[in-house]
Amino acid sequence: MALSTPLLAHASGLYLYEIATEDTGLAGAGQAARAQDASTLMTNPAGMTRLPDHMITGGLQALYGDTPYTLDNDAALQGNSPGNTIGWFPGASMFYHQRLSDRWSAGIGLYGNYGLGLDFGNWAGDRLIKKSTLIAMTLSPAIAWKINERLSWGLGLGINYGFLSLTRNVDGQDEKATDHDWALNFRTGLLMQVTDATRVGLTYTSKTDYHFNINGTARFPQLDNVSYNLPISAQVNTPAQLMLSAVHDLNQQWSLLADLGWQDWSAYGTNQITVSGQPLTRDNRLHDTWHTALGVQFRPNDQWRLNTGIAYDSSFYKNQDDTSMTMPSGAAWRYGVGAQYQLTTSSNIGVAFEYLNMESSSVSSPLVKGHYNDPNIYFFSMNYSYQF
Repeated sequence: MALSTPLLAHASGLYLYEIATEDTGLAGAGQAARAQDASTLMTNPAGMTRLPDHMITGGLQALYGDTPYTLDNDAALQGNSPGNTIGWFPGASMFYHQRLSDRWSAGIGLYGNYGLGLDFGNWAGDRLIKKSTLIAMTLSPAIAWKINERLSWGLGLGINYGFLSLTRNVDGQDEKATDHDWALNFRTGLLMQVTDATRVGLTYTSKTDYHFNINGTARFPQLDNVSYNLPISAQVNTPAQLMLSAVHDLNQQWSLLADLGWQDWSAYGTNQITVSGQPLTRDNRLHDTWHTALGVQFRPNDQWRLNTGIAYDSSFYKNQDDTSMTMPSGAAWRYGVGAQYQLTTSSNIGVAFEYLNMESSSVSSPLVKGHYNDPNIYFFSMNYSYQF
C-alpha cells in the first residue's frame, strides 16, 4: 500500500500566474507594479489607486497541456502508459473597481489561478487513478488607500472554493468520488512611484489550505489481485508568495517591466497524506522556489499596446527523479506575446499567447515508475476592459 499512496500527494494541483489578463502576454513581468486595468486587484490591490473612477476587466482563457507520461519497463504495473495527461482546460476571470474618494478605492474579483484536470485514460494503473480534476475559484473583495502622491497600500481577502474529483476503474466500471472545501487567505501590497518614470510594487500573498477527503479501494490483478485499501486525506495547498515588481518608462512609447518572486513550497513537502488517520512519514522532497521575469511594452500609437515577456521559475522538487505523477512540474520557462487595442476612449480589448516549457521529471514509486518527457503548456487568452 505504501507504493501507491504517494501518487495523490498533490491531487493534481498547479499554481498559475495566468488568469486571462494582459499579464499573460508579458509572461507576468511587472505584475505587481503595472496597474493598467482592474485585474491589479489580484496582482497588487494597491494599484487600484491608479485606475479611473469605475472599471471592469474580464477575460477568457484556454490552456492546452502536452504532458506525456510513460511507464518505465521495470514498473510494477505493466501495460498501457497514460500518454498525454492534461489536454484542454478552461479558465475565466472578472474584476470590478470603484473609486470611493480621492484617496480610497475598492474592488471585487472572481478568478481561478489554481487547479488542473488530469486524464490518464485506460492505462495499467487505472484502478488507482483514471481522472482527477481540481477546480479552485477565488472571490476577492479588496480596498486600496492612496497614502500620498507617491505611495499606495492595498489589502484583499481571498474567499476560496475548491472542488476535487477522482475517478477510478473499479471492477470494470468507472467510480467517481468528489469532495469540496472552503479556505481563506489574504493579499497585501504597496505601490510606490519612485520617480515620474519608475514605479515599484511589492505584494505578499498568504498560503491557502484546502482539505479534501476521498476514500477508495484498489485491486490489481497484476499483483495477485491483492486489495489495496486507500482511505486518503489529502491537503491541496497554494504557498505563501512574495513578489517584487518594477515598471520603468523609457519614453512615451517604450516601457521595461521586471519581477523577482519567492514561493514557500517547502512548507508542504512532508505529511501531505494521512493513511487511516496516520501521517505518512517521508523526507521533505520540496523546497522554496524563485521567480524572475522581464518584459517590454511598446506603444506605437494611441490605439495599440504591444507586449512581450519571458519568465523563469525554479522547480519546487529537490530532485527531478523523485516527483509526483499527479503533479508534473519542474523548472519552467514562460514566453509571452500579446496586444491591446483601444476600441473607444473608454474600452479596450486584448489577446495574448504564452508558451510554458517545464523540465522533464521522473516518478520513483515502484508501482508506477515512469517519467514526463519535456512537458509543455500553451495558454490562449483574450480580455476586455471598460471604464466609466
